[in-house]
Formats: sequence, C-alpha cells, structure tokens
Amino acid sequence: MSNHARRAATRHRYTAAVPLAIALSLALPSAQAHDPDPATRALIERLEAVERRLGVAADGESAASAADLDQRLRVIERKLELQAEELAAKAAKDPVISLTPAKGLSVKSPDGLELKVRGLVQADGRFFVGDDAAPQNDTFLFRRIRPTLEGTWGSLVGFRLTPEFAGDSATIVDAYVDLKFDPRATVRIGKVKGPVGLERLQSGGSIAFVERGFPTELAPNRDLGVQLQGELFDTRLSYVVGAYNGAPDGRDAATTNPDNEFEYAGRVFWEPFKNAANGWSGLGIGVAASVGDTFGTGNNFLPRYRTPGQAQFFAYNTNVAADGLHRRFSPQGYFYRGRYGLLGEYITSEQEVRVTSGVNAGRRDHLVNEAYQLTGSVVLTGEDASYRGVAKPNKPFTSDAAGWGAFELVGRFGELKVDDEAFPLFANAATSARSAKAWTIGLNWYLNSNLKLVANYTQTTFEGGAAAGADREDEKSFFTRAQLSF
Repeated sequence: MSNHARRAATRHRYTAAVPLAIALSLALPSAQAHDPDPATRALIERLEAVERRLGVAADGESAASAADLDQRLRVIERKLELQAEELAAKAAKDPVISLTPAKGLSVKSPDGLELKVRGLVQADGRFFVGDDAAPQNDTFLFRRIRPTLEGTWGSLVGFRLTPEFAGDSATIVDAYVDLKFDPRATVRIGKVKGPVGLERLQSGGSIAFVERGFPTELAPNRDLGVQLQGELFDTRLSYVVGAYNGAPDGRDAATTNPDNEFEYAGRVFWEPFKNAANGWSGLGIGVAASVGDTFGTGNNFLPRYRTPGQAQFFAYNTNVAADGLHRRFSPQGYFYRGRYGLLGEYITSEQEVRVTSGVNAGRRDHLVNEAYQLTGSVVLTGEDASYRGVAKPNKPFTSDAAGWGAFELVGRFGELKVDDEAFPLFANAATSARSAKAWTIGLNWYLNSNLKLVANYTQTTFEGGAAAGADREDEKSFFTRAQLSF
C-alpha cells in the first residue's frame, strides 16, 4: 500500500472511531440493562464493525455493559495510536520530495542528504545593423542549456555539477565539492568561477543584459583550483582566497595546468548595512585581485577581447607570448534601493609579453589593459531591484490580463582600453582596436519567477582597428533573449 493510501486509511479509521467513541460515552448509562434499547444496539453494532476493520473484535457475545464498552473503546484508541506512531516513524525515514517553481525539484532524506535539480535555458536572437564594412551574421542560437545537480551529503559536504549543452559540444561549466566546516570557513575544490569580476560572479540567469560588459573581458572566467571562502560579522563581510591553474582574461582555464604555474586570487566584499532596515541596506563594496606567472603562446595564455556584441576587436600577434607576471586588480560595488539599482566596477590586467620570432624577437614589455562599466536599472512596476535581478513579480503574467509581470529598464556604459605600448610591436593596429566604448539600453520582462524576456540595443565605437590608421566601423547590435530558469 502506498504512503498516501495508508494515511487515507488511518484518517478514515480516526473519522469512524472518534465520533463513535463520543456517541457511546453518551449512551453508556442506558447500556447498563441486559437488553439495550435500539439506539444503543445500533451504536454497539457500529463499534463491532470498527473492531473488525482494526482486527480487534471482542471474544464471545457482545456485552452492553458500560465497563465492557469503555474497555473496547480504549482498545480501539490504543490501536489507532500505535498505527499513527508507526506511520510517523515510517514517514521520518522516507525522503521528502518537493517540486516548486522557484526552487525546482528537490529530494531530501532524514539523514541530511539532499539533491536539487535546477535548469537554465536561454534562446537568443542576434541582429546587426549597418555592418557594411565588416558584415556579421544575424542568427538565432541557444546561449545556455544548463541543467544543474547540486545538494548536500550530510552536514559537511556540498556539491554542484553543471554541464553546458549549448554549442557544438558538451562541456562542464561548474564541478566542485564544498567542505562546509563552518559558514565562516568553507573549502571549495574543483572547477569554479574566478573571484575577481563583480558582474562575472552574477549568475548567467541574473545578469541585467544579454551579455556581460567590458570588465568581464579582463576577469578570468572559470578555473580549476581550491579556495577558502566564508562570511563573517553576521554575513556582512564575505571573502574568497584561492589557488588556481590560471586562466587568460575573459576565458576559461585549460583542463590542465599548461605552464606549470599557479595563479592566486582573492576577494573581499563588504555590505555594512546588510541586516539593517534602512535605505543603505543594499550597499556593497569590495576589492578583488589575482597574481601569477604565465608563460606560453596561444589562446590558453593570451586573451582576445570582444565587444558586448561578441565580436572580437583585439588580439595579440601570433608571434607574441605571455612571459612572466600576470596581475589583475578590481575595485567594485553596487547599491540597490527599492526599485533602483546601480552597479560599477573597474579592472586592470597587467601582462608581461615577449616577441618570439622575427626581427624583433626577444623584445619585451609590461602591458596594462583596463576596463570599466557603470550600470543603472529601475523596475518600472515597483518590485525591488537587486544583484540577482527581480526575484518574483508582484503580479505574475496571466493570459486573462490579471497580471503583467515585472518590467525593468536597464542602461550601461563601459570602455576597454588596450595599453598604447601594445602597438605595433605586439598587436596589429590595422586589425586590433586600441579601445572600444559601448552603451546599451535594455528592457527585461519578468513574466513570472521562471520566465524572462530580454531586449537590448548596443552601440560600440572604436579607436583604431582598421587599415591606414582609421577607426573600425561602429557596431550596432540588437539582441533578444527568452529565458527559462528554475
């Protein structure tokens, strides 16, 4: 019999027995006679029927004395108590299965084991306007298809596994284990996001725009390593320090350490009024940095920088190698108050480089590239803005127009500047721009807590990047997104 059936049967027995017990208690005085009246006889027959269902039928002929009826009722009550205790003990051993729109599917056992199934699917449309000099393909594509398994294995161990199915081949995005010694000190081991970029650390489903801004092009993406993280002072201060294989700017690390050098990174973020019920509770400021040595040529060692439209506008020459110190530094912060939000970050990436061949072989330099962005947002429908987006519309969209969801207007300006010393020795000025500036406006429509529609227009201007010292053609892009997350 299923758990549901057992519980239903128990409820039925209680429903039958309790009113019967009350009725019999009222009829007990009249049950003293050897020949009970018809009303008492009917109650006795009902009692016998309940006893037969419970398997506690009395021996011999039914007696109508008050003592006998009272005893038989006590037996029934005790039988029901034992059955309820048995069901409660069994329920305590059974896993609890939950499926909700906000948290997806979860299975939790009484032993402290928990498994959660989450998902993120993003379908994009990309369209470019006025791209006569350097045409780009208008296209539809899947930007992210990411099922996630995460959970806990007792009080000490947590884990997360996220594959990526968008694109031409499947990859692993996140794969790590947490050793949760204390909320103030958790060790995370595996493939994780580097701790440097503020917008980089936002979930791909929570970012304000279709694509991240210029500072993310200088921050590492995901890397393999080990880090210590935690929260202090009633969660107002969070920190991360770790050692990693090392990743080029804006990209994932290789699957193994390609140059036998490690990178060290850390971040401290302070939300001084996080637990205060005042207008400053949404303020957060922090600083992050990374340092290490990098040696090698190719995409695993040197970056290629892209616009918010995902077009490459800078790359080092093929005969250039990373040859020494690689260091990043990033002050960052945000402020959210009610429906309004403001996020800003600045980052520098220093890299020692060397020419490996040709007439300038052996020439070296220490290049410093930098980027910044400022993002503002306002939720037009009045919900609270936050670093994680609009969590839940006050009036989710319905087909009968009872609710329209939440609307958020967003805007961003940013710039990425390449060190002037990169040209012409380490990069080709005819194909790589010295700087790129971009502004973006967008509208986010949160139909409910799971479905989000996005539209962005971005315009990017360049310094250099074309033949004869001319500026590269402006990039004008219109991106859309349909997102399902749970």
